[in-house]
Amino acid sequence: MSVPSRSDWSQRGTLHAGRAPLVAVAAVALCAACGAGSKPSPRPPEVEVANVLQQDVKLYGEWVATLDGFVNAQIQPQVTGYLIRQDYREGSFVHKGDVLFEIDPRPFQAVLDLARAQLAQAQAQLGNADLNLKRDIPEAQVSAIPRSQLDTDTQTQAGASAGVKAAQAAVEQAELNVGFTKVRSLISGIAGIAQVQVGNLVTLTTVLTGVSQVDPIKVYFPITGDEYLRIADQIPNTVDLLSGKQSLPLQLILSNGSTYPQPGRVLFADRQVDATTGTIRIASAFPNPGNILRPGQYGRVRAVTQIRKGALLVPQRAITELQGTYQLAVVGPDNRVSIRTVQTGPRVGTNWIIDQGLNAGERVVAEGIGRIRNGSLVTPVSFHASSADPSPDPSAAP
Repeated sequence: MSVPSRSDWSQRGTLHAGRAPLVAVAAVALCAACGAGSKPSPRPPEVEVANVLQQDVKLYGEWVATLDGFVNAQIQPQVTGYLIRQDYREGSFVHKGDVLFEIDPRPFQAVLDLARAQLAQAQAQLGNADLNLKRDIPEAQVSAIPRSQLDTDTQTQAGASAGVKAAQAAVEQAELNVGFTKVRSLISGIAGIAQVQVGNLVTLTTVLTGVSQVDPIKVYFPITGDEYLRIADQIPNTVDLLSGKQSLPLQLILSNGSTYPQPGRVLFADRQVDATTGTIRIASAFPNPGNILRPGQYGRVRAVTQIRKGALLVPQRAITELQGTYQLAVVGPDNRVSIRTVQTGPRVGTNWIIDQGLNAGERVVAEGIGRIRNGSLVTPVSFHASSADPSPDPSAAP
């Protein structure tokens, strides 16, 4: 048996040194393979899902509205003269017949006195003519006087009678003019700011102020021709504000965003559609106790124009728009996503009506749409519009 030489031992050491790194690499690879086999698969992404609701939905129309007095009266004098007094407080409620202004009555009183004197003179002339006629009739019958004299007496008496009637008419006109010096309100309502001052000369064309009846108050709003056709059968042909028989209740939203508590009713539609705008003007009335609403205000009128029976509703945020088409991500019973193109209807609050492409009871992705694609597996959780921490969906498949 031969003893290995120094060079042989050197070669064997070199072989063993080269095998050591290979063994270490193999051990590491084996451990990595064992670890990879025990790691769990990633959980599908969580998305918030909402059930498709089916229910009857009221569709509302909303239009810009202008308020106006139910009756508006311009107060103008009926005689010319100098204004000597204002008898009402601006902005206050006045009744029909209340005196608002007074015009200097002295010139008109003088004319009345003259007319009365002329009436008395005409009556005296008529009395004298009556006496002459009564005296001459028997004398003419016995031919004591010519027949022509009787005819003259008859005509004189007729002229005197006509003179009395003319004088009476002059007195009545003068009395009216004296009465017109007190300018009265023609309606009950809110009186506006005076347009003249005491001491001004006013004429028949002078506008002194205005009075508006504001309870109820009238509200005008334009609607399109199509909207008119949908509600035409609910617009009455005649108006009786006390009967309450109108079938289209209205809401009034004021300019500050608050909803007026009193419901209104449609009165009538204008006689024609405006050819320029394609709208027709609707007049409505709202009770106005306390006269809070005033002519000239703006607001919005809201009314139910249609009721959708069995409409399908989904949250608006569940719908995505792509090049004019609308899509939904529907989660199936196996929690796989199916992207569908749907046809949308009107929006109702935070929801959207789906006309085609969806069935009642299905589930749609309302949050997390950006993390999924068609056919992907998801973990559904219930959608809560007002909550940032969604809870697990009890209907989700395990």
